[in-house]
Amino acid sequence: MTQTATLAAVIAALECRVGFRRGRLISMAQRLQQAGVIPTGAPRTAPQLDLAHVVGLVVAYAADAPLHRAAASVSTYGALTPGGADLSTAPDTVKVTAAEYLNSIAALAAEDDAGIRRLKLEFVSTWPELAVHFEDGSTSRFQPVGALPDHWQASGHRQSLTISGAALADALGEIFH
Repeated sequence: MTQTATLAAVIAALECRVGFRRGRLISMAQRLQQAGVIPTGAPRTAPQLDLAHVVGLVVAYAADAPLHRAAASVSTYGALTPGGADLSTAPDTVKVTAAEYLNSIAALAAEDDAGIRRLKLEFVSTWPELAVHFEDGSTSRFQPVGALPDHWQASGHRQSLTISGAALADALGEIFH
């Protein structure tokens, strides 16, 4: 998808459709701009975000990290692998990181794919983990390389933020159409 949207339009859609807090989105966007993760725009020109930039902003917000760790969160969550598998020696055809997976989901959501609307994306903030919950009850987990798949990754409580596939599809549809 080569379409772009202004940062203001992205923030408005994520606030309205997904329920993200506007102030936190603006703060996250500023930190991501400072780190070069999303574009800054130019004088009298609004920043133009593509789909990957929007996904980065969603990940930074959903990871619920402190603002100074926003860019690191995008990188950390993007590098997660299925079940924490080490993909360094895997063929290129099976090397799928969470970033690639989320970008694919977002592309389908922007096209209003019916299957994507039934997904739930759960971002665990107490440790880096992305759990994709499917309609049939199955779950695909992306974890850091070497993590014990499908196990609690730390002692203590588990905190997460879940995004409905339908809400994401509605937001991306509003942003890019």
